Amino acid sequence: MLSYVHGASATPLIGTTIGAHFTQAAQRWAGRPALVVRQQGIRWSYGELLGHVENVAANLLALGLKPGDRVGIWSPNNSEWVLAQYATAMAGLVLVNINPAYRLSELEYALNKVGCVALITATRFKTSDYVGMILALGADKLPQLRHRIQIGPETAPGFTNFAELVRPADTAAMRQAARLLQADDPINIQFTSGTTGAPKGATLTHHNILNNGFFVGEAMRLTERDSICIPVPLYHCFGMVLGNMACTTHGSAMVYPGEGFDPLETLRTVAAERCTGLHGVPTMFVAQLTHPEFPSFDLSSLRTGIMAGSPCPIEVMRQAIDKMSLREITICYGMTETSPVSFQTHVDDPLERRIGTVGRIHPHVEVKIVDSEGRVVPRGTVGELCTRGYCVMLGYWDEPERTAEAIDAARWMHTGDLATIDAEGYCNIVGRIKDMVIRGGENIYPREVEEFLFRHPKVAEVQVIGVPDPRMVEELCAWIRLKPGETATDEEIRDFCRGQIAHYKVPKHIRFVEEFPMTVTGKVQKFLMREKMVTELGLTEQRTA
Repeated sequence: MLSYVHGASATPLIGTTIGAHFTQAAQRWAGRPALVVRQQGIRWSYGELLGHVENVAANLLALGLKPGDRVGIWSPNNSEWVLAQYATAMAGLVLVNINPAYRLSELEYALNKVGCVALITATRFKTSDYVGMILALGADKLPQLRHRIQIGPETAPGFTNFAELVRPADTAAMRQAARLLQADDPINIQFTSGTTGAPKGATLTHHNILNNGFFVGEAMRLTERDSICIPVPLYHCFGMVLGNMACTTHGSAMVYPGEGFDPLETLRTVAAERCTGLHGVPTMFVAQLTHPEFPSFDLSSLRTGIMAGSPCPIEVMRQAIDKMSLREITICYGMTETSPVSFQTHVDDPLERRIGTVGRIHPHVEVKIVDSEGRVVPRGTVGELCTRGYCVMLGYWDEPERTAEAIDAARWMHTGDLATIDAEGYCNIVGRIKDMVIRGGENIYPREVEEFLFRHPKVAEVQVIGVPDPRMVEELCAWIRLKPGETATDEEIRDFCRGQIAHYKVPKHIRFVEEFPMTVTGKVQKFLMREKMVTELGLTEQRTA
């Protein structure tokens, strides 16, 4: 058997636009809860949410914006984000997600790269003064930006207040524009993390996002009786697709515990709102499980949710199931460029499959695992995962060469992830091609060593990287965060490894840390860990590829 799988399905793809589908869904579930935003005191039904979305869509077009224009959003999680997401889709405007952590040069690059004519922005978040940064850039550095729209009660000179967009509007022009939209029109641009060069703008369509969110919700068995706690950022596909879109295609309620992730507020929200689902990256679940007040919360309402965004340690999955009532939690695998999900565990999968793999292929998606020469490998063999189907992006905005590097002539998206597919079609992600460590000719996949070290009773989190070595070319380095109150030594960790894993997989360098360098979405930035170790150990890069 070859490592090729196809998600055959009796459920057809949705052929309409996001706006058309959302309108039908909101009318169907008009009286059901749609959105709860704890920090804003907001509780809207689907009927109320639809009314607000239609007003915002109509008022955006009344500003002079035209279908196809790019509208940036630079904000943490709030009700305005949801209104912007669905209103831009309804009006045919392309929503451009701006990372809340961006600073001046990154903001300037993103807005100009895709030619944003409008920007919806929070006033500030954490240490970022968004309005101040926009004013600092000025019109000269943002020549295409005509409209600046500010969220919140304050209004700076030259900014429109978002509240003005929510006011009642004549929606006739908006409805006329909506009728002309097509499912394959671009509707969203998400910037991939620029760890190797400038960020690329993955351009997604109605068809991409709407269908992916729908089938994610199907795998979770969502209904109008569910309410999903969404502490992950909306600017990322985890929040806006696996969260919002999965909910709105099934009449489920979207519940935001705060502007950004806080483990205590998330636990409080789940308990107070009796949420049936909880999303998060592995580090978020660890932060909740290890919080001193965790035992005091009643989480018995929970049933399902998603752990995704980075490799999910088996032990963390076990604890989420056992201690958080998440008996039907699922794991998703994918990438921004594929809308994002291509594999997902199912609530009916055997427990070992649900905690030890990323599940099976999503409906209407193809995946193959190939070797370095592009040949499909036998089942169980490690190779690069490639995805094809409705979920693959249109391309990187205005970057045909970088698009061609990622999507080949047969429309296969090359993910850069190493994976295996077993005889039953379950996928296991081994790691990133660029993260694979070559020690003295031996290929080592950090994920395997991380999973082993997670078994140590004192270890809360662990990340393994390769660092340069003059003799072996590379050696393993483990960064370990211990559980509260625990202490350990380097030798204790190595003793735990000896005789249990191959000698060449035992980390030479061990560092005990309080935290890992992370992106806003909770992805560990291993390249920064590597750079720090190179400096700390006085090493010289040895790698040639």
